[in-house]
Amino acid sequence: MKKKIAIALTTTFLLTSCMSNQDGGVLVGGATGALLGSTMGKGSGRTAAIMGGALLGAIVGGKIGSSMDEQDKRKMHHSTQESLESSRSGKTSSWRNPDSGHYGSVTPYRAYKTKKGEYCREYSQTVTIGGKTQEAYGTACRRPDGTWEMTNR
Repeated sequence: MKKKIAIALTTTFLLTSCMSNQDGGVLVGGATGALLGSTMGKGSGRTAAIMGGALLGAIVGGKIGSSMDEQDKRKMHHSTQESLESSRSGKTSSWRNPDSGHYGSVTPYRAYKTKKGEYCREYSQTVTIGGKTQEAYGTACRRPDGTWEMTNR
């Protein structure tokens, strides 16, 4: 479950560069809240939990997203790409935006080759905005052009 949440968070943060910060945060928060809600209850109770989680997540995510500027996103993206490509497993790389005060880190873990021949790595990532830290876990696979793409594996 944490893996699904991580993928939703990280992928959305990296793909929201064409959206406003707040819109991206609403999207990330809503998706994460819905994923969390889907783990609760059964039947109509689960449906209510998904809807409630999506709503609450969208509100919280919008507040966090409105605080993350383009420089934050660039620094996070660069640090993540460098770490996945060059860092040994378990070595944490950090980024900090001195203008906003926001910061984060990424720690790559084991690398492996898929049946399709792709090289992939698991990783954990944190982002701290306004003293609130969000942590996520995920998997990224290396594309032929050398960039790492977050996946839902």
